[in-house]
Amino acid sequence: MLLILKQAHKQHLVFLTKQTTQVLQDFCKLALDYLQKGPNLKFYSSAAQKLEVQPEVIKSSIQGLVNFFLESCRHRLNVNDFRDSAVALGFTEEQESLLSKLYAVKKQDISKALADLNAKSPQYQHMEWRFEAQIASRSSSNQAVPLVTFDFSLISSESSKEVGHVYVQSDPSNLLHLLDELETAMQEGRSQHIRSIARSIK
Repeated sequence: MLLILKQAHKQHLVFLTKQTTQVLQDFCKLALDYLQKGPNLKFYSSAAQKLEVQPEVIKSSIQGLVNFFLESCRHRLNVNDFRDSAVALGFTEEQESLLSKLYAVKKQDISKALADLNAKSPQYQHMEWRFEAQIASRSSSNQAVPLVTFDFSLISSESSKEVGHVYVQSDPSNLLHLLDELETAMQEGRSQHIRSIARSIK
């Protein structure tokens, strides 16, 4: 199975494909530190000075590498599939060898970090909504601006206690467009082609 990353995540790895194996190894250490302790902006600034790039490039590259490892574990790639995915992303044979060895050795630790991330993510509980319409203002006495406001209640996946709310506001035309896109996606999900792909993944 070949891992398919989003285009934005692929772009974050382009900088690393052009670096030496030693530099890539240093980035791998930073990526593992990121998983365990979070980002270290001080190291990012130091690395940016050495490589003569902006700190944002370093940060994006590390996030791209972290995402590559996490997605590989999420899809349970074996070492051979990981190797093929690394090559497809533009890494050289020497770079791929380094990444594959690291993946094989640290796969369990990365999977644990992934489980911890999933455990801490809030979950959807319920939703409330209301419809509003501004029918007039000082500048115009004859107008109607309808809006729909949603209140999504989130709970902790660990304690099941409410942890917050997410408020989203949209006009009816955007909601209709979203509905059309979701219906199209559902139809594609029921297609024979998608079912064949799903059977081959299982």
